[in-house]
Amino acid sequence: MGDTTNPPSRTDSPASRSATPKKQVRILMLHGYTQSGPLFRAKTRALEKLLAKALAPIGLVPSLLYPTGPNRLSVKDIPGYEPRDGCGGASAEDEDNMIDSWAWFRRDEATGRYRFLEEGMRRLAEVVSEARVKVGGEGFVDGVVGFSQGGCMAGMLASAMEEGREVVVPEEHQGWLRAVREANGGRALKFAVIYSGFYAVPQDLAWLYAPKIKTPTLHFLGSLDTVVCESRSQGLLERCEDPMVLTHPGGHHVPVSKEWVMPLAGFVKKCLEEEGEGTKL
Repeated sequence: MGDTTNPPSRTDSPASRSATPKKQVRILMLHGYTQSGPLFRAKTRALEKLLAKALAPIGLVPSLLYPTGPNRLSVKDIPGYEPRDGCGGASAEDEDNMIDSWAWFRRDEATGRYRFLEEGMRRLAEVVSEARVKVGGEGFVDGVVGFSQGGCMAGMLASAMEEGREVVVPEEHQGWLRAVREANGGRALKFAVIYSGFYAVPQDLAWLYAPKIKTPTLHFLGSLDTVVCESRSQGLLERCEDPMVLTHPGGHHVPVSKEWVMPLAGFVKKCLEEEGEGTKL
């Protein structure tokens, strides 16, 4: 008569007993000027898949959040836009309705100040709060990835959420500052990854960079970038403590090939391990 012993259940198998516990890594993904959350996700889908694959062996599961900036742009706000002439072309209003372009803030050409920045920051506070609610109030955001204007936002957000910053904050910025800090339960971000980013020039935002940003930062720069000039990106690097910098042989975009995603995965892993949150190899 054959062996009638019940085979071990899947949960009792050696493989399952040695399996690495899974931990979600929540990351804000901030699009650039004229983009949207869905568009940015479409452009970085390969990055998302490679990052998940790279982090899986150490039990980390990236949960990427792709919000859209609250400031809708019209066609005349798009760099290089040229109005159509007659001949049956669509009206400016019709063209506005056909585009899906957004921004986190708008630079005032006369004063150089960032209009609607508070709306952009409060939008991020809403997204972080919603993420926590979905998992019973414990879904804290671990880091941020930003491209271009989103990269500028990523640096400002990382600075704003740091604990123990003793700075004088202008009254006009105190409301959104309190909102983003409370949204993440007072927890600072563990890392910020910035593609083709720059620092905020307006003097009313200088408090975000003095003292320097302590949150670990990884910066990707394009050697052929003609949209954000080198001096603007360099200005952000100079305002971060010990920034890591990688230069890819491309222009103003997020490189999504394995060659450039692996350093990102390694950086995220390192930052989480240093915080005592990651799983050691």
